[in-house]
Formats: sequence, structure tokens, C-alpha cells
Amino acid sequence: MVSYVYRFEKVLTIREQEKNETEMAYKESVRSFEEIATKLYDLLKKKEDLIAFQQDRLMVGSSIDEIHHYSRFIDSLEKTIADVQQKVIQARAKMNWHEEKLLEKNLEVRKFEKMREKDFKHFQQEQDRIESLFLDEISLQTYNKKEIR
Repeated sequence: MVSYVYRFEKVLTIREQEKNETEMAYKESVRSFEEIATKLYDLLKKKEDLIAFQQDRLMVGSSIDEIHHYSRFIDSLEKTIADVQQKVIQARAKMNWHEEKLLEKNLEVRKFEKMREKDFKHFQQEQDRIESLFLDEISLQTYNKKEIR
């Protein structure tokens, strides 16, 4: 009996490796995005808390210097927030790009796997046909031997 060898096995192996590498890059981009998004959330929360604290201080009464200090701090925080928002946008774009590449690699691997399945099915059918011919030949030879005797 002949053993089955898929003619594109090496290509499939390479494609699977590429898919795995792409998947790792995608997971890293998701992790990076989540990290930056969490940083943005923390900054926004900090700003919100600071504004609430400043409002409380204004109700109680605070000095002009204190008001200026909090105002400058909030301005600085807003600049940091704007920077981090840009980083979030970039990280999201990178994550989406990696996700698209991962989908392409998955599709590519799946195509090769489908081709292998079809090729193996064809191989099995051919093996069954050859076996059937072989059995027919044996039967014919057996029949001829009986007839000759």
C-alpha cells in the first residue's frame, strides 16, 4: 500500500507558521492597545476627579494661587490626554491591521487544508480503484487456474 504524501505539505507548514507569527503579533497589538486605552481611562478619571475636587475647593473657598495651580495641572493633564488619545488611535489602527492580516492568513491556511482534504479523498479513491483492479485480477487468475485444471 502506498502512503499518502500531500504535495503542498511544506507550503502548508510555512503558511501555518506565518499564521502563528501573525497571531502572536495580533495578540501583542491587542495587549498594547489595552494598555494604552487603560492609561487613557486612568488619565480621564484623574481629570474628572481633579475637576470635582477643584469644584469642592471652590465651594469651600481657595486662594488664587491654588486655583491657578489646579488650572495649570488640568491643562497639563489635557495635553497628556490628547497625546495618549493619539496613541490609542494609532494602537487601534495597528491592532485592526494585524487582525486583517490574521484573517488573511487563516483563510490562506484553510484553503490549503481544504486542498489537502480533497487531494487525500482523491488519493483514497484512486487507492480503492487500484485495490479493486488488483482483486479483480486475482479473482480472474484464480478462476483461470480452476478452469485449466
